[in-house]
Amino acid sequence: MALHKLLVDDFDDLNYSLLAVHCEMEDFRLAYFLNQSLATRLSRTKEDLDFLTSLATFSVFEWSNPLLQTDWHLIKNNCLVEKVAVSKGLFLETNDKSWVKHSLIPEHNSVDYLLKIDNGGGFINEKEILNKIQKISKVSTAYSIDVSQLKSKEHLIFN
Repeated sequence: MALHKLLVDDFDDLNYSLLAVHCEMEDFRLAYFLNQSLATRLSRTKEDLDFLTSLATFSVFEWSNPLLQTDWHLIKNNCLVEKVAVSKGLFLETNDKSWVKHSLIPEHNSVDYLLKIDNGGGFINEKEILNKIQKISKVSTAYSIDVSQLKSKEHLIFN
């Protein structure tokens, strides 16, 4: 009997655009301003995106537009996880706390938020979207990321 392996690369679906947003705002504020400037309806999902290996959780906002057959996802790229190190001395046990930064896309760890737009094979005007995002106050910059060059694109599979 033949054995058939399925690899993550077998499911590469590059029919989406990935935009990087550098911004110091909280995730809900950025989603609010994106909704205003892009006429979207991004709303927080009930569950965050998490990976059991790192104990990091990333907030996700999503919106599906049935008219244009697009799915939008705003994902926080960085997460701080508290790390507690217990050291035992001769008479005293101490807890040293530190914070460890985890990134959803480690190749772009300086990016604060990722905007994934699944266009279902249709056309979206990335330049227009980027211009509208850059006009939002407190957004430092926004640019497009080449998805084919990502090593950790499996982190962007939600369903």
